[in-house]
Amino acid sequence: MEIKKSHAADSPSCPEILAPAGGKKAFLAALAAGADAVYCGLKSFSARMAAENFSIEELGRLTQLAHNQGKKVYIPINTMIKSDELNPAGRLLDQLNRWVKPDALIVQDLAMISLARQTGFKGEIHLSTLANITFSAALELVRKFPEIKRVVLPRELSIDEIKMAADACPDELSLEVFIHGALCYAVSGRCYWSSYMGGKSGLRGRCVQPCRRVYTQNMRKNRFFSCQDLWIDVLTKIVVNVPKVSSLKIEGRKKGAHYVYYTVSAYRLLRDHYDDPKAKKTALAFLDYALGRKGTHYNFLPQRPQNPVDVNVQTGSGLMIGRVKGDRAKPYIVPREALLANDMMRVGYEDDAWHTTFRVSKYVPKRGHLVLKFVNSRKPQNGTPVFLIDRRDPELEKEMRVLENQLDNHALMRPGESAFKIIPPHRNTPKGLLREMQVHRSMQAFKHNTLDQVGVWLASDTPRIVVGDRRRSWYWLPPVIWPEDQEKIRSLVNKALKKGCKNFVLNSPWQRVFFPKDKSLNLWAGPFCNISNELAIEQLAGMHFKGVIVSPEQGKIDYAGLPAKSPLPLGIVVTGNWPLCVSRIIADDLKTAQLFNSPKGEQAWVRQYGSDYWIFPNWQVNLTPKIDVLKKAGYKMLVHLSEPLPKNVKLKKRPGLWNWEIGLK
Repeated sequence: MEIKKSHAADSPSCPEILAPAGGKKAFLAALAAGADAVYCGLKSFSARMAAENFSIEELGRLTQLAHNQGKKVYIPINTMIKSDELNPAGRLLDQLNRWVKPDALIVQDLAMISLARQTGFKGEIHLSTLANITFSAALELVRKFPEIKRVVLPRELSIDEIKMAADACPDELSLEVFIHGALCYAVSGRCYWSSYMGGKSGLRGRCVQPCRRVYTQNMRKNRFFSCQDLWIDVLTKIVVNVPKVSSLKIEGRKKGAHYVYYTVSAYRLLRDHYDDPKAKKTALAFLDYALGRKGTHYNFLPQRPQNPVDVNVQTGSGLMIGRVKGDRAKPYIVPREALLANDMMRVGYEDDAWHTTFRVSKYVPKRGHLVLKFVNSRKPQNGTPVFLIDRRDPELEKEMRVLENQLDNHALMRPGESAFKIIPPHRNTPKGLLREMQVHRSMQAFKHNTLDQVGVWLASDTPRIVVGDRRRSWYWLPPVIWPEDQEKIRSLVNKALKKGCKNFVLNSPWQRVFFPKDKSLNLWAGPFCNISNELAIEQLAGMHFKGVIVSPEQGKIDYAGLPAKSPLPLGIVVTGNWPLCVSRIIADDLKTAQLFNSPKGEQAWVRQYGSDYWIFPNWQVNLTPKIDVLKKAGYKMLVHLSEPLPKNVKLKKRPGLWNWEIGLK
């Protein structure tokens, strides 16, 4: 299929189409479809560890092929990095720089900026959505890192908010916007749900997608947190003309070649020929054929927002092709679309423990009859949905073979081992006594607190600023600041500064932009900054932070060694209600301040603070039995989070050690 470019596509200001690739076939499909750039992860340090991903050797050849065609290759190393992983991450970056030569890295952890400098990495740095650049003022601070050339904006932004970011974007930076693919229920970088359920952290690419499961509230069972996919589709013409938007990103590194080929083909048409009705019609047909979930424009049009959580819409991945019929002995489906030989099918949802996949052995016409044969003894119930999740189009296979033949012209490299070792930061032995802080939602806490330090959360709806004893009073900034909240938060911070408050906890490094360069200010990076290594802490020290409250996801070994390597004093959350996630949306059918139940009997509730919805599990983090260990390790601030409970909610008694014993995977 030949899709010609328009003159607009050759313009320097025309944004690239950025395609995902989780494996070689998807990479080749992206090139075959005419993507301008491809992003693909490695076997480690990728935020999509469930994808096939690439070795250095394989990626080297594929990158040569892409570069020969004038295409770019970006490598996501966008996980939260633990201290003992800094040297392996640095060695990987050193090998990439010498043997692959990618055009850019996509990162969330500030340590990657240090590693890029130390290894002499020659490409660009792009900040991932996991880095949480959610408000436009942050871009002024990002520009001070010369290695960073692009910021990936969160999926939650409307076109008006994207334009605000573009207006504020410095000349040194450009913006990347998601246009198609899966939506997470939680704000990127603010989801701990999977980690709570066994140490498999979404911040480290190991999410088990608990948000896709069925939950129960008030006897109603539904997928209250399972989102439809984002489809900007015909609205692409709006974002194409926004200055500073240099990249249109398609999500889907766990998807197959078929999905990649047809989404890239569709968005090339929508970008290059958006005024052509025939091109638009063809593009929409491609998207329907790409085997993704049902689509939504989400918040893209502020005057017509669409809630992506619609419990009446099927949100399993792939194209729903039919439902299981017949008895248990001879189950079958009547497909809604014709099936081709070698089509890949899935029976059931991904979160069904028994779900199974199989390949179709021969052509089945639309409304034909396909008998289902299962290896295991458990047969699905009548009515179970069946999804088409990948297919091998003969035309696409032919185009990919041509590219694979070209790939054979590039020698397979055998990269040598890297001897890289990090240059550790200078460690400053923190002085002063151990302090404990209780953090509250109410301003009244400044008057009625028994610990030596007291903190209060700021939110966009905070009515007034109260400052207690200035030596022991702290304000905590929220974990997410949206464009609509930016000036409200700035105003609240200024009021607190005018009243003499000196102590603040910032829950994104980029919130530093709200504060003057004043050595008397005591600014700490909060636990939502997801800090877990000394090089990231060194970057924060360079931004004039005075301390860091480390990521609460880590295990005992990670916690034990970090204070001895840190250039700043460290704190840690020892007790309190830590959220499963923070989101900008809520299902219309889900009630706040009421318990809901997971399939395994865990309970949680939702509460709104400012513009966001916080989901809390019905048990607390509790590292109290480990306080002596933490003191001995060198932690200087112990934090207790106080969360008001909804009526009729009683906390369950659980150990609350989170990943202390099992470690963070």
